[in-house]
Amino acid sequence: MKITNLPAEFENARPVLQTIEDAGYEAYFVGGSVRDTIMGLKIHDVDIASSAYPAELKALFKRTVDTGIEHGTVMVLDHGNGYEVTTFRTESGYQDYRRPDKVEFIRSLPEDLKRRDFTINALAMKENGEVIDLFDGLTDLKNHLIRAVGNPDTRFNEDALRMMRAVRFASKLNFAIDPNTMDAISRHSQLLAKIAVERINTEFVKMMLGSQPQRGLQDMLNTNMVAYVPVFNDYRSAIETMIALPNFKLANENQVWGLLSVMFGLQRNQIAAMLKQWKAANQTISATQKITPAVNAFRDHKLSSVVLFDTGAERLKDSLAVANAIGINIDDQEVLHAYSQLPIKDDHELAINGGVLIKSGVVNPGPDLGRVLKELKLAVINGTVQNDQSQLLATAKRLLNR
Repeated sequence: MKITNLPAEFENARPVLQTIEDAGYEAYFVGGSVRDTIMGLKIHDVDIASSAYPAELKALFKRTVDTGIEHGTVMVLDHGNGYEVTTFRTESGYQDYRRPDKVEFIRSLPEDLKRRDFTINALAMKENGEVIDLFDGLTDLKNHLIRAVGNPDTRFNEDALRMMRAVRFASKLNFAIDPNTMDAISRHSQLLAKIAVERINTEFVKMMLGSQPQRGLQDMLNTNMVAYVPVFNDYRSAIETMIALPNFKLANENQVWGLLSVMFGLQRNQIAAMLKQWKAANQTISATQKITPAVNAFRDHKLSSVVLFDTGAERLKDSLAVANAIGINIDDQEVLHAYSQLPIKDDHELAINGGVLIKSGVVNPGPDLGRVLKELKLAVINGTVQNDQSQLLATAKRLLNR
């Protein structure tokens, strides 16, 4: 197979490959960019593999960066672009089921490609567009199949994260997983517990943002991977309910965890506990804690001005996306309009603060100050008091004299 119209990303990188080849070495485009080009998808990073060793690569180009030289990767800087070029290599001794104990540089493309995870990712392409397919990856692309290169048991023992990558690609591309590969995942699913949660999190979120997240969730259930990631094993029935949803399309990580938290029936503290186990960022925890009660309010027909205020503009959009994914019948524009009509949308917009209350002699520093400010904010949000300093001062005095 030869690709005649190469995307601009490849065309721009061709001089790098030509320089390597002119020096007597081999060089190929490899990995996901080749796969996605064949499928007609937009490509992102362009990866290059070469028979040239790192020192030899560095001698060929004026500007290079040692981005991962111990593993054979050198970044070549060319006309404002950076291209990672990795020497052909073999790997051995995966004692932690993730990283090789030993990396050996080689000159053989077939030996390099046979250590890769799936056949659709083991494609190589010459700079002129000719595709090298040593493991029938083109047939698997045609048949929409995720299949491990060689022995799947070996591949997953080398790197247990590949099991999550399998379900992620199945979701992203709407492919099925080859039965032998699926069986191997089931046999080795317990190895997932040996992988850093942060890495599993990354693959899981990508899976949930794919075109068929239900497929990925079903694959995780079928292979029992849910038993070896945080929390999920306790919510199998909720996951099955998610799989049965007609269709859900999520746009970002906050929506992913918002959907899960709603489906799992989690409260604020439980959301924090789950996401800390998943090593999620604090921003993600905070966002999920705002999205979940908003979606619950949509579902229970209990949307209020306070819920809108607490959710905020950005998280409100996420909440609507999650509600639509679940199938909650709600008018997005009506909700957004209601939010736009709030008297204030941020604590700082309140026309009074603690300093003003103290200076006016209304209240002294202490517990009463925080309580009064909270009640004043709620009164403004609910429309019972205008956001006017004099009115708020009068209301504060009444609150304290109750």
